This record gives sequence, structure tokens and C-alpha cells, in this order.
Amino acid sequence: MESTQKLRIGALTALVVGSMIGGGIFSLPQNMAVSAGAGAILIGWAITAVGMLTLAFVFQTLANRKPELDGGVYAYAKAGFGDYMGFSSAWGYWISAWLGNVSYFVLLFSTLGFFFPVLGDGNTPVAILCSSILLWGVHFLVLRGIKEAAFINLITTVAKVVPLLVFILLVAMAFQMDIFLGDFWGDQGLGLGGVADQVRNMMLVTVWVFIGIEGASIYSARAENRRDVGRATVIGFLGVLLLLVLVNVLSMGVMSQAELAGLGNPSMAGVLEHVVGRWGMLLISLGLIISLAGALLSWTLLCAEILHASARDRTMPAFLKKENDKQVPVNALWLSNGLIQLFLIITLFNEATYLSLLYLATSMILVPYFWSAAYALLITLRGETYEALPGERRKDMFIAAVATLYAIWLLYAGGAQYLLLSALLYAPGALLFVKAKREQGTPAFTGVEKLILMAVLVGAALAVYGLYTGMLEL
Repeated sequence: MESTQKLRIGALTALVVGSMIGGGIFSLPQNMAVSAGAGAILIGWAITAVGMLTLAFVFQTLANRKPELDGGVYAYAKAGFGDYMGFSSAWGYWISAWLGNVSYFVLLFSTLGFFFPVLGDGNTPVAILCSSILLWGVHFLVLRGIKEAAFINLITTVAKVVPLLVFILLVAMAFQMDIFLGDFWGDQGLGLGGVADQVRNMMLVTVWVFIGIEGASIYSARAENRRDVGRATVIGFLGVLLLLVLVNVLSMGVMSQAELAGLGNPSMAGVLEHVVGRWGMLLISLGLIISLAGALLSWTLLCAEILHASARDRTMPAFLKKENDKQVPVNALWLSNGLIQLFLIITLFNEATYLSLLYLATSMILVPYFWSAAYALLITLRGETYEALPGERRKDMFIAAVATLYAIWLLYAGGAQYLLLSALLYAPGALLFVKAKREQGTPAFTGVEKLILMAVLVGAALAVYGLYTGMLEL
């Protein structure tokens, strides 16, 4: 890779922040209020802050201690738990990334529907046509080069943070403690359940708004300085965490939980309109449009990069590692955006909403997060790279153990429905895995991997049955 294509810490941090700040934060007040009251939300954010911070430290530690592993979440799963787990992490992460982009297109044109009713909720024929034009515009922009696209992402990241800071300032000035404490535990007949249920139900939303925390590690091979990968991850996480908590908590001090739950998305626009009038809604809508444009670019880059990284060491089939003269993985990009286009068309005939796509995309990334945390725990237990650092080993072991427990908790919080739907999406990946193994002339699955594959296939069969009978739905 030419030096001109190397990414510095500013670009890497922008990839992390740009990936995390997409549409999620702009819909956060309503998405959270549907599931929980203020007290449960504070508990949930505390759990999320600890859990996601340990994940951020896991990615930082692995980037520094395993610099030979390029590709982040996928490479860690493969190194620790074998080829099929590595492949499954790459596959799940990739599906999560392009499904997230589909949800962003729906939310973007739903927001524009405020101004142009013909766009409706983002899934009308005109909206899908406009989404398709934007999709392929981003596609050909990325084909011009990774560094050029990363620079544009840096600009859009700065641009979209400004409306968020304005929102926080204005809503903080209007904050009323009596509104915030009005139904603190969400137990005034709104059917939210107990506090534990409320915390569990809000978990997928908190993960969704942090997806992208691993963005810098995916680009570790393109970093000018490998240590910048870990720094960018932690800096990006702490900045985004502060923005998310302030947006969520301050909103609950200007509108009641029931009022927030009834808002349309992007609900930040409804909150600011309540505080300052219509211009507040216009400001947030503009910020969301800029934010989604940047997030679409970030995730388009990540979609192609995860396939390309896993094809380079032959976990994915060889055709996915082809690059153009700008070092852009062209076949991986065409495959990713082709599937986004297909799912955009499917939204014309299916009532899948932004939230349902959000939950499905989130559930797909839980397994890659789990294997990354488990690998960090594994190397501390083995003492790999810690031969002369017993104190650091104990610290990293504790952090990795907490991150692993957090990942297991997220799989539980996601519930059986999304676990089965995830199995349905994981199952077809086995065909590409077998193709890659045949290219190498090696057996496809080990004994343990065959058992794991059988479990995935059983889960997929149950998901098909559930969708057919109506017991499961998107």
C-alpha cells in the first residue's frame, strides 16, 4: 500500500465517530422512551458505558498486542477460535454493516419526507429511486480511493456534530427537573414492565448507537501508526458516549416519557421543536441529513473493507480481494452495494421499518463482538505477549472478562426472535466458506465447526418456520 493511502489519527477517529453517529442518535429520545423510564435509562447507560468502554479497551489492546492481525473483529475470532468462527464474524459484521445502510436510507428519505411528502416514510417508489441514485453516487465516490473518501468523511463528521451541540445547549437551558422525575421508574401504567425488563429492552438500541466503535481496527492495515488505532477507538468512544447520554437524558427533562414515546423519528427534531419552535425541527433534520450522508460513506467503506480483509488471507473466496488502481476492493464493494440495492427494493413490498432493520443489524454484530472480547480474554489467560508484564496481564484479563460478560448479556437482551433471525442470515454464509476452503484444497469444517454449523442451520430452520407461521416477524 502506498504511503499516500495511509490514514492518520484524525481520519481514524473520524471513521469511528462517523460510523457511530449515524441516524441512531437523532432518533434516540423516542427509541429509548418506548422501552424505559428515566431511572432505567440511567442504569442502562451505566451498564452500556462500562461494557462498551471495556470493548473499546479490548480493541485498543488487541490492536497494540496483535499488530499482525489486520481486519479487526474478523481476524481476532479467526486467530482465537478457528477459520469458521473467523468467517462467521466477518460475515455477520458485513451483513450488519449493509443492513445498517439500508436502514439509513429509509431514515434519510423519511426525514426528507417532512419537506417532500412524495417520499413518505422512506419506502415509497420515489424514495427508493432517490435512495438508489444516492447509493450508486457513494459507490462511485468510494471507487475514487479510500483516502479521498475518508477525508470527505472527516468533513461530514465535523459538520454533523455542530447541530448536536446546539441541541444539547438549547435543551439544557429548557431542562426541568420535575418533568425528569415525573415518572422516574416508568411505572405509571405505560406497560413498560419492571426496571430489569426496561433495562433489558433498551439494550439493543444502546448497542446500535455504538456500532462503529471497532471502525478504526477494521482499517488497522491502512493506519500510518498502528498505535493510533487504539487511541482513535477510545477517543471516539468517549466523545460519542458523552453526546448520546446528554441527548437522551436532557430530552427527558423537557417532555414526559409518554410524549417522547409518541414522537415520530427523527425524534430529536420533535424535542427541539417543542423547545424553540419549527426552526429547531429544521435544524435537526438538516443535521440528520448531513449525518446520514457521512454514515452511509463510512459504512460503505467498512462493508467493502471487511470482505477484502478476510479475502486477503483466504477466509473469504479469492474474487473478493480484487482491488482497482486506487487500492479500493472493487468486487467487495459491488457485492455489498448490490445487496443494499436488493433490500431497498424489498422495502417496497415489506413493512420493515427503520427500527426493525436497526434491531436486526444490531443482533448480527453481537456475535463478532463476543468473539473479539473472548479472544482478548484468551490471550491473557495464556499469557501471550505478557511474558514480562504480570501486572498489565491481570488488568487486561479483568477488562476482557467484563467485555465478554457484557457481550453475553447483550445476546440474552436481544431475545430469541433476533437470535433466530440472525441464524437465518448466518446460514447461507457457509456456502462462501466452503468455496474458500475448496480454493485452498482443504477440508471445510472441523468436527467442532460441524456441530456449530448444525446449530446455526437448526436456528435458521426455526426462523423460517416462525416467519411462515407468523410467530416471528421483521
